[in-house]
Amino acid sequence: MQKALEYTGSHFDSFVDELSTFLRIPSVSTDEAHAADVRRAAEWLADHLRNLGLDGVAVMDTPGHPVVYAEKIGIEGAPTLLVYGHYDVQPPDPMDLWTSPPFEPVVKNGQLYARGSCDDKGQLFMHVKAAEAWMKTSGMPLNVKYIFEGEEEIGSAHLAAFLEKHRDKLAADVVMVSDTALFGSGVPSITYGLRGLAYVEIMVEACDRDLHSGVYGGAIHNPINALAAMIADLHDENHRVTVNGFYDNVIDLTDEERRTMASLPFNADEWVRETGAKGSITEKPYTALEGTTARPTLDCNGIWGGFTGKGAKTVLPARAHAKISCRLVPGQTPDEITEKLRIHFEKNAPDTVRVTFRNLHGGHGALVDTTGPAMQAASRAMEATYGQKPYFVRTGGAIPIVAEFKRILGLETVLLGFGLDTDAIHSPNEHFGLDRFRAGIDTITRFMAEYRE
Repeated sequence: MQKALEYTGSHFDSFVDELSTFLRIPSVSTDEAHAADVRRAAEWLADHLRNLGLDGVAVMDTPGHPVVYAEKIGIEGAPTLLVYGHYDVQPPDPMDLWTSPPFEPVVKNGQLYARGSCDDKGQLFMHVKAAEAWMKTSGMPLNVKYIFEGEEEIGSAHLAAFLEKHRDKLAADVVMVSDTALFGSGVPSITYGLRGLAYVEIMVEACDRDLHSGVYGGAIHNPINALAAMIADLHDENHRVTVNGFYDNVIDLTDEERRTMASLPFNADEWVRETGAKGSITEKPYTALEGTTARPTLDCNGIWGGFTGKGAKTVLPARAHAKISCRLVPGQTPDEITEKLRIHFEKNAPDTVRVTFRNLHGGHGALVDTTGPAMQAASRAMEATYGQKPYFVRTGGAIPIVAEFKRILGLETVLLGFGLDTDAIHSPNEHFGLDRFRAGIDTITRFMAEYRE
């Protein structure tokens, strides 16, 4: 292992240059205008993997963007690791807020700025470079398979079917994903809990056309008012969700988990100040950290209707719309919560309006057993890199494919990420610290040896 670590040290500058080349490809999966760029990124990555000496490299078509596959297997008695990552990126908009062009990588103050630098090309590339370090020195210590998709930023629409179709090809002992964040700068941590998601759209309609508010106001129910009142009633005075049965299947935090969260280096007041908010509001009796990582939530993500242009138009709108998302915790399912939301809105809508309810998107949460051999190997590897034992943490975000790995392949997932919440992923000026890029490569290198044992 030491030779592999030394190889990374002596080749790190070239690793950064290669990553920069990868980042120059604008593989924006959500924009049809960049479909050829997404394919180009897949082909570039496949060529890079072939040149490193990985076997079975293929750009595998799906009904959408392709999956890149590679492997290095054949070590008898060694476990098999399945590595997942994604090479597609978010759109760079708004362009005027970038301090440097999003697809022209630049290093400033030890940070590599570019769209995809952290999410997820940079973190994906940590696995590629760890493989190179092993293959150029001692040879791979265990069997490894790689799948890198091009549709994560648009919901991984075709990945579940890909897993089903290639179930035998993807057989492994555990999955590793590096698409998460450390708890904080210099704070080693491994994610073991993810929240799920239920996302819906509601339309409230009062009449068949917009009406003059001077003629009809005071008699025809304004759908914006009706929808706003229903949304305002979704939380009680303790900021608990009022949807009937919302908490029925929630797996609550254990006392040990709450003690661990309380021991984390987290200053709630500073965290709030960094957002520019005047204060925080959390479901009682939970802390802000517990509320944002391990409790279910309901939020209105958008609301619109009527006249929103310049000037005045005294209109009583025909309809109003809202998008609502719920972050779910283990025990809850998107189908269950979506149905409870539908029942709630239809039951609580005034008789003077009609409600149309649409399910937009959903995903399951996940909890990983921290005592498993792969999680413990990851803990030892990260401790060797950082010089301190990492925390096991839960995160408020969702990675729905983790539940799919469990459902389809029967595999647990180790979430070994090296991003930071301050890396501006999905925002202008996304960046990734080169120190964390290096720490990620070294930790993955160590994990492969630790898990082999």
